[in-house]
Amino acid sequence: MATAAAGHSTKGEVSSPARAALRLLSTALLKELDVLADRLTLMVLRAEPAYAELGAAAPDALRENLKSNIQRGLQTLGGLVPKGVNPQDTSRETGRLRAREGVPLEAVLRAYRLGGQVIWEGLLSASRERFQGRYDRELLAAAGYVWRVIDTSSAALVDEYRLEESRLRSQELSKRHAFLNALLDSKGTDAAFAQEAATALGLPTRGPMLCVVAPVEAPADEPIRSPRDTLASHGIVSSWHVRPTDIVGLIALGDHSPSAALDALRPVVSGRVGASPVIPSLAHVGDAYTLARTAANTLSGPGVAFLDDHLPEALLVGSPELTNRLAQVAFGNLLTLPEHERETLLTTLEAVIDNGGSPTRAAQRLYCHRNTVIYRLQRIKSITDRSPSRPRDLLLFTLGLLALRRGSAH
Repeated sequence: MATAAAGHSTKGEVSSPARAALRLLSTALLKELDVLADRLTLMVLRAEPAYAELGAAAPDALRENLKSNIQRGLQTLGGLVPKGVNPQDTSRETGRLRAREGVPLEAVLRAYRLGGQVIWEGLLSASRERFQGRYDRELLAAAGYVWRVIDTSSAALVDEYRLEESRLRSQELSKRHAFLNALLDSKGTDAAFAQEAATALGLPTRGPMLCVVAPVEAPADEPIRSPRDTLASHGIVSSWHVRPTDIVGLIALGDHSPSAALDALRPVVSGRVGASPVIPSLAHVGDAYTLARTAANTLSGPGVAFLDDHLPEALLVGSPELTNRLAQVAFGNLLTLPEHERETLLTTLEAVIDNGGSPTRAAQRLYCHRNTVIYRLQRIKSITDRSPSRPRDLLLFTLGLLALRRGSAH
């Protein structure tokens, strides 16, 4: 401990008489550790519900921890810390311990201040009851120093608490990532593993679920923002994980429909997001992930794609080598026409298909005469030797248009 003139202690300093008084009084109080520990334990249990829970679970361990902190505090104030011992070791150990136990930091600090109160009141009591107030003046001069020592120990506790909290958070995050990756590798078929994964991820092992995938195009991309909190505000439980190439979410639907869950997500989507069909348990996450990623790849821009609503596009995404060939086979020489003429015919065909083959409704959509639509359809037939009135040709035209639109979007 550093020294200073009596009555003029500054940060880290205390006068020689005050230092001597602290040493004497601390030595006296160290003989009454059990009494002080009992008093502090009762104060803490009454004041802090979080500590009351600890006391109920492990009363002896709690009392011993509080006793150790009082002992180290008195040793520090009295210059009695054993050689080679860090004066902050018990404070740091308390910070680590309470972080692991999940006790809120605010509660830990309040308990620590109560410990400081017990030490200070103990010093005053020792001076007055043992030495008839002989050291009151020196103790008063050292008051600022006493509380600075207590505050320094509190700061050490806070630092260690936050370090441990950060380590635990990182450890928990790594654990969750490990479970998710294992589920993506289809290890959820093992019932025991599925139960362990569900516990770690905060999800049920069974029940209707969705797997959602948002590809990350670049490191700074954020295709979906705060999805967990967004869904929670609608009463939907989910678990989300950021990976190098995508953000993966597992959504427990409960009584909610897939459309309700995805509608809740739409306001926070700024990239491509795909959703799998409903799966009955964590055992199916591996396949669901593949389907969700395929659904996301059917989109050419930001949005949410539920695979079951995008199956034709998904077929094309799954067979990119066939996409160009499909358009060539479907439309043949029509694709060699001048751009304006080609686009007019394709737009007309698209309108007819979208309106169930009705030239009348297609004409209304295109703001032209019905006969114009019929003429264009005849021209398409003459060029391609195919007709939307034939089921196989209609299917080929439909897939061909999807292939062309997808190709132009990319």
